[in-house]
Amino acid sequence: MSVLEKVLVAGGAGFIGSHLCKRLIALGARVLCADNFTTGAQSNVQELLANGRFELIEHDVARPLQADIDRIYNLACPASPVHYQRDPVSTIKTNVHGAINMLDLAKERNARILQASTSEVYGDPEVHPQSESYWGHVNPIGLRGCYDEGKRCAETLFFDYSRQFGVEIKVLRIFNTYGPHMQPNDGRVISNFIVQALRGDAITIYGDGSQTRSFCYVDDLVDGMISFMKSPSDFTGPVNMGTPYEVSMMELANMILQLAGGRSEIEYRPLPQGDPKQRRPDIRLAREALGWEPRVSLLDGLKETVAYFRKTLSA
Repeated sequence: MSVLEKVLVAGGAGFIGSHLCKRLIALGARVLCADNFTTGAQSNVQELLANGRFELIEHDVARPLQADIDRIYNLACPASPVHYQRDPVSTIKTNVHGAINMLDLAKERNARILQASTSEVYGDPEVHPQSESYWGHVNPIGLRGCYDEGKRCAETLFFDYSRQFGVEIKVLRIFNTYGPHMQPNDGRVISNFIVQALRGDAITIYGDGSQTRSFCYVDDLVDGMISFMKSPSDFTGPVNMGTPYEVSMMELANMILQLAGGRSEIEYRPLPQGDPKQRRPDIRLAREALGWEPRVSLLDGLKETVAYFRKTLSA
């Protein structure tokens, strides 16, 4: 990466965005981090503020942005159900208007742009594992529709801008990702379990604990994002990124309890509306086209994440 390359990271003060900004700075890029701080936090990028190649601005991607940039990573959107369901209309605007504004900027600046899409485009899948050719099983009028359909519409916009205007696009479908800088109150299962275990509260499991997920450590995902952005222009995706190794919610709870050293009990609650029973990516395309696959084990990643939350909660 050239030291002259100027990169916009929309949503750069969020969980994944902050790790991406840090990595891009380490690689020599100039980084413009734009965030409206709805779910992101300046503290996530605090260590970068003294770097002359890093700039932080408060901006909502639902409004147009002018910037002199070469690359755009569009990560702007609340990503946990607790946050994106709080203001569903704003979530849709962030996904749709945000995509249009970022694509217009890419078109104007002749910049390559990567869309952080999501495994939620597959909905509650009827195909397992999910490959990029699967069109999904999504409820457009359910509680999760503001996020699921917003991200699906954003993908449509990216491919239409590519076909109609020749914008260089990359569409990445991110599966469950975890690590430091997650918010304690974001409602995601790993942060929920860790915070509950560290506080000695009951571990809340929705359903009977048999539903499964696969979890990718954030450093692995950032590796994949950067590799994808560097790939040939005709390789647009969509590309799945996540770990293909599943774990049940009960197994995950027990792992976290062991690492946190807590004595929390398990509390069972009804499964939320639209919550998928299982989700696991088929990552053959990422392996073959990018040589990418996750390397950090769930146990090692959880150790780092528990240590982060232990420090954060004791501050």
